[in-house]
Amino acid sequence: SVASWTTSAFFDYGIIHLGRLGETAMVQLREQPLVDVTTPPATPTRNGGRVRKLVYLVSEDWAFWMHRLPQARAARDAGYDVTVLTRVARHRKRIESEGFHVVPIGLVRSSTNVLKEGKPLWELVRHYRDLKPDLVHHVAIKPVVYGTMAALVARVPAIVNTFTGLGYAFSSDDRKAKVIRAVLRVAFKGLLNRGAGCVTVENYDDLKYLVGSGFVRANRARVISGSGVDVERFRPQPAPVGTPVVALAGRMLWDKGIQDYVDAVRQLKDAGVQARFVLIGGTDPYNPASVPEAQLNEWTGSGLLEWWGFKENMPEIYPQLHVVCLPSVREGLPVGLVEAAACGRAVVATDVPGCREVVRPGRNGFLVPLHDATALAAALKRLIDDPNLRIQMGTHGRQIAVQEFAGAVVAQQTLDLYSELLDGVAPRSAA
Repeated sequence: SVASWTTSAFFDYGIIHLGRLGETAMVQLREQPLVDVTTPPATPTRNGGRVRKLVYLVSEDWAFWMHRLPQARAARDAGYDVTVLTRVARHRKRIESEGFHVVPIGLVRSSTNVLKEGKPLWELVRHYRDLKPDLVHHVAIKPVVYGTMAALVARVPAIVNTFTGLGYAFSSDDRKAKVIRAVLRVAFKGLLNRGAGCVTVENYDDLKYLVGSGFVRANRARVISGSGVDVERFRPQPAPVGTPVVALAGRMLWDKGIQDYVDAVRQLKDAGVQARFVLIGGTDPYNPASVPEAQLNEWTGSGLLEWWGFKENMPEIYPQLHVVCLPSVREGLPVGLVEAAACGRAVVATDVPGCREVVRPGRNGFLVPLHDATALAAALKRLIDDPNLRIQMGTHGRQIAVQEFAGAVVAQQTLDLYSELLDGVAPRSAA
């Protein structure tokens, strides 16, 4: 029934607590305006003799390690004491080796357990009260909702909420997604304009949507292009000699355009195009749109394509490829396309939010209509058949990556935002 879906959605994102907890938070913390962007940022992270405390809330440790490390390193180097709240799996020692504190949490992205969903929310409240951060940085939808409620209750002085895309709830039209979307609208309107904080998104389409929908005021939102790419690690190398290799790199989710890619591969193979076609990325059991491993094995077993699985050594993988594509439904800022561009590879993607931030048609790649496997196949064939065009587009892609998406550029934008929010805010007492 619709009622059961509604209940599931509320617990899926923790919104069942919004009414009581949000009301409590509003009483405990008055709304404060975002510091005017014309105010010169406060340069010292020490104020009153104490180091500023910064807490990142990221649902998975691998997500922090892969996507937030450049920003956290920049904050550490600027003098912040950095703590990472995350669900610990395999990356704790790596994160701690960077000089960051790690606090394991029980927040699970896909949880719908009615009896357990309140526990991680109040766990965050307890951690924020104990840690007494000067600023918290929440990454992705569930941490944004839970983290903001907890930060308001714990009276955290400054909050950054980062949307890494609008995800399943805003890209799917199935019944559950529609209910979750309706619930999130209530949550966003009740939370995103509270306290001293700012919302960051990774593309201008998402900014327009959030502001236009009334979820956040325009003066409390801005675009910061992901977490940047390390342009020293991801460098151009000559493409290998031999049969061209085309790859879709990303999590194995249907909304990454996996089916459209498979359909395009079939068309190209039926036309006799000589190329190898690869999927690179792991499955995601916590995402409703995850492609079953059995399906991936079926495609590889039939000889249609290769599935290389999850790879941590992507700087060594891109040099093995000739073309990288992502026919996604919607993105924040697609890391795989940015990395591929930094490595001098031509790219093909759908003309959707996020992808169009990276791909400049005719310059570093091609954009094709959403769910148009024939157009995707044609764009891929053009690059497969023309090695000189691949080189030309790869050269332009490298220039775009260095100028617009380099980790140092994005990290500085983030540090500037932290300074704006903390300027004039007294450090919290450690007592």
